[in-house]
Amino acid sequence: MIEEKLRELGAYLAASQDAAIEHWAVEFGELNLRVDRDQIANVLRYLRDEPRCQFAMLIDICGADYPGRPRRFDVVYHLLSLTLNQRIRVTVEADDSVPVPSVVGIFPSANWYEREAFDLYGVLFSGHPDLRRLLTDYGFQGHPLRKDFPLTGFVEVRYSEEQKRVIYEPVKLQQEFRNFDFLSPWEGADYNLPGDEKASQGPTT
Repeated sequence: MIEEKLRELGAYLAASQDAAIEHWAVEFGELNLRVDRDQIANVLRYLRDEPRCQFAMLIDICGADYPGRPRRFDVVYHLLSLTLNQRIRVTVEADDSVPVPSVVGIFPSANWYEREAFDLYGVLFSGHPDLRRLLTDYGFQGHPLRKDFPLTGFVEVRYSEEQKRVIYEPVKLQQEFRNFDFLSPWEGADYNLPGDEKASQGPTT
């Protein structure tokens, strides 16, 4: 019953917003729309104001990184209609050079969500009133949720007793690289562990 209503809504949106919606599907009990990047503000405004939709609450904006694609990022908008008790997920593709239109003017709660996506992924939002980092420190280099971002980061922070302040230094590994052999437990290690010799012995009588 719920999936039928979502499919009806998806077909209605595809017909009414045909130029903006690239693809739609019902997955995991939610309606998913893939929207043209330049039309995201118009689509979200329509979802908010259209009486058949009434998605008046923006729950979250998050990102996903697919480095192998020309447009490597997905910007995902999660909306809720309290009136209809329905959720919808809207996705646009983005990169780190062409900005996505900001939706702060439609949903004021998007302000910090867009700043978070910029900070952690490097996605730009045109028309944002204050697009600056939100979670990382001043002077932070890179975007830590990108899949090509090193686990150690680029700089480390410590308090200097000599200078009596926090200082930034390039990351230094304090030990030489060691090759740890973490093999799959289903395949087993290629060396003998204590007690392995018992497995090669026949049953005791």
